[in-house]
Amino acid sequence: MAKGKVIIFSAPSGSGKTTIVQHLVKRNSCLGFSISACTRDKRGRTEENGKDYYFLRPEEFKNKIDKDEFVEWEEVYPGNFYGTLKSEVQRIWDAGKHVVFDVDVKGGINLKKYFKERALAVFVKVPSLEILKHRLNDRKTDSESSISQRLFKAKFEMTFESEFDVTLLNEDLRESCEEAQRLVMNFINEK
Repeated sequence: MAKGKVIIFSAPSGSGKTTIVQHLVKRNSCLGFSISACTRDKRGRTEENGKDYYFLRPEEFKNKIDKDEFVEWEEVYPGNFYGTLKSEVQRIWDAGKHVVFDVDVKGGINLKKYFKERALAVFVKVPSLEILKHRLNDRKTDSESSISQRLFKAKFEMTFESEFDVTLLNEDLRESCEEAQRLVMNFINEK
């Protein structure tokens, strides 16, 4: 694989990492968003295959695992697989850009282990689980049981904060986007 830098944003679901990543990619032409593969159903009517995710059938996903086509993958929830395709990273590097990931905490740790010093791993932290619950409810994309499952997982994921290079506390979204911009540009400009 050709090589560039990678920037990993990880957080419990609902922490704001996707909004921060979208802001960075829109603002910086040197960044390319890594589209993850997954086996879950599309949320609502707005998600698109090849834009938000590569939506695969479970047997397609497992076939790609067998062929070693993933940088990392995991079964995030029972029956729901997520992963980063090697071809997706290569697509972005071939375009002369740095790769930006928006992944869950375990995926972020695995990506950091894979790319080592070529990666900046950012843990996006919410001020509290209560605020996280409020944000998940405001999305109106998940059932109560799904939100409960996400909160249970978030509590566990927060214990891995120290495995990331830096923590970004997302209290004010505008300030968090500015801080993310500073962190990413400093990392990209390091020699």
